[in-house]
Amino acid sequence: MQATPSSFPDRDTVASKISAMTAEDEAYLNLLMENALQDENLLEGLLLFLDQQSQAKFLNTLKLEKCGEWFGNNAPARIQIRLHELAKSSQHAAYAAFRAGLAKSGGLEKAYPKAPL
Repeated sequence: MQATPSSFPDRDTVASKISAMTAEDEAYLNLLMENALQDENLLEGLLLFLDQQSQAKFLNTLKLEKCGEWFGNNAPARIQIRLHELAKSSQHAAYAAFRAGLAKSGGLEKAYPKAPL
């Protein structure tokens, strides 16, 4: 059996789950993050969500910061670096708010602690 990434869920579904972010959506996203084969779908959905937020008429920076903090606290170590790369991929205020939430969570530092000198 070949280990290929599944096309389910598509990025639109993931983006809508991130946008709503109810308790059920958080459980769904946590389930996606448990499976390494779903990382690409998750990150593509997150990128679509950030792109949609950057084109919105009203920029909800508090929601974006909370979203970044949630991902920083809940994402496994294997995708923490990719989350930070995605957050730094644009200088738009939507990406900056998401990046601020990621930084506030300290997820990258938890996943990759500094080496003792």
